[in-house]
Order: sequence, then structure tokens, then C-alpha cells
Amino acid sequence: MELGIFTFVDNNPDPNTGEKLHPSKRLQNLIEEAELADQAGLDIYGIGEHHREEYVASAPAVILSAIAARTKNIRLTSTVTVLGSEDPVRVFQQFATLDLLSKGRAEIMVGRGSFIESFPLFGYDLQNYEELFEEKLELLMKLRENEKITWSGNFRAAIDDKGIYPQPMQSELPIWRAVGGTPKSAYVTGALGLPLALAIIGGLPEQFKQFADIHERGAKDNGKEKPALSINSHGFIAETSEEAKDIAFPAFKQTMDKIGSERGWAPMSREQFESSTMLKGANFIGSPQEIIDKILYQHEIFGHDRFLMQMSVGSVPHEKMMKSIELFATEVAPVVRKELG
Repeated sequence: MELGIFTFVDNNPDPNTGEKLHPSKRLQNLIEEAELADQAGLDIYGIGEHHREEYVASAPAVILSAIAARTKNIRLTSTVTVLGSEDPVRVFQQFATLDLLSKGRAEIMVGRGSFIESFPLFGYDLQNYEELFEEKLELLMKLRENEKITWSGNFRAAIDDKGIYPQPMQSELPIWRAVGGTPKSAYVTGALGLPLALAIIGGLPEQFKQFADIHERGAKDNGKEKPALSINSHGFIAETSEEAKDIAFPAFKQTMDKIGSERGWAPMSREQFESSTMLKGANFIGSPQEIIDKILYQHEIFGHDRFLMQMSVGSVPHEKMMKSIELFATEVAPVVRKELG
């Protein structure tokens, strides 16, 4: 199993002190965190595109390029690129450039996004939300086929035998699709032969097994080999369970309550948070052994190929984040890899 971490580069005021980092300092800390993940042996590092005040992540390819210059082995991916409000040609060019800079370590993870700010920002109509994504995914996949392409659609200007440059180092730039809980999306992802990143950030993970099965069926129905599956979840690790929860909860609550106030959710209680960290809950927050147990438990359900943890749900002190990454790489990952062969 491949193991990695991802972030939206959260930069909220510290929930305990009220202090907020300058975005430049937050990005400097991020580079150090990515360097550690690489040096300690994790497989994947991801940046999720967002266009909100609390995140410093509107340009994942730029940030990943800075990380590429400071790392050697770790694969670099968006988590996710909000494709419906992007131009697929520019996305391809940016990640092809990242692929060259990183010597073949780039991936693209596309999705519709959990927020809608990018659509009015870039002049797209939300009434075309689904159609925009599907058409642009079709174009992005076609861009991998040949150096020159001809294509036409409903929402973007046609391309008539134009070359797309630069071309990536990899023969085919990997594209993953992230899905939060839509059966149709899971099926179409499989039908296209694309690997699926299943976001599980609430509820009981076992309830999401149907989406993995639908993804596999979509591939089978359309003559494709079974594509890879990733489980992407929130998490944080410390030496003990209580320490991990005490560090993560204030930032987690601050973030979830802000989103909840926009979406009509009730404020998160400590009891709800604690429940989500249990073995059968969605969040990977606890000691190294608890995280090991939880990854292996979910692997029995999903048989997945990759697990990505979003450690920075809200602003956690940099030194605590570095320790969490170290524990994931040095205490959790070796055991998981050994157990799963």
C-alpha cells in the first residue's frame, strides 16, 4: 500500500493563542513538512486547491514545484484540482512542467471540489457544474494521448490539430478522480478506467464500501482492468491517543464549525469528535498503534491500494505537525507495509 499525506495549507489563527502566520511563513513551514515526508519515506504528498481566506493553496502546481526542488522520491499530486473551473490545457501544461521538474513524480487528482468559490471567481455558471466537469475531464484525458490534438465541446473553444507543450517525462501523466459520495461519479470513474480517491471524512467508513464496488463494476462493465483505489481521510498522530486528540481537536473544531455555520451544521462537540476517532469512525486521530489498527481494519473492507491522510485540518503548530509526519513515516508505515506485504 502507498501511504502519504495531503493538505489544503490551512492558515487559520491558532485556536489557542489567536496568532496567525504570515502566508510566506506558512509556506516555508509547508516545504519543511514535505521535505520530512520525503526523507522519512512516505510515498505521496498532495496539495488541495482552494480559493478561500483560510487556505494558502489556490495554486497547487506552483507549491508542488517548490516541493519538487527540495525532494527526491515522494510523488507529488493535487488533492484536488477543481477541474470544472480550470482550463484542462493549462492544468496539463502545469503538471507536465511539474513532472519534468520532479523527474517523473507528478500526478493530477481531479474533482468537483468541496467549495464553489472558484466558479464565480473565474466566471463559470454553477448551473453547468456537472457538465463542465465531465467535458473538461474528457479533454484532460485526451491530452495524454498525443502531442497534437483535435477536440471540440460545448463550454470551451475547440482545438484544431494543436501541439500541447511541454510534454511530461512520464509516458502517461497519472490522473485520479476524487469522489465524496456520488454513486454515478464512482461508476463513471471506473468506466473511464481511472483510479478513484474516495474521501471519507464522516460517518462510518464501512458505508462507503458500495462506492468502491460501484467503481470496480464500472470498470468491469466497460472492459477495463480494475483501477486503483485510494482512501483519503482526516487524521493526526502523536505519541499517545489523548495527546493526539488534545492537539487536533481545537483546530479541527474551529475549521468544522466555520464550514458548519455556512452549511447549517450544529457546532462540533468533543464527544462527537472522540466518537469519530474510534476504530470504526472516519478520523485517523490517535497513537501510532491506533492508526495502524485503523488502516488495516479499513483495508479489510476496501482492499485499497493507497491511503492519504489530511493532517492539517485547521492550524496545528508546525513542530506538532512535524512530529505527526515523523510518526506516520517511521512507526506506522513500516508496520502497515509489512502486514500487507
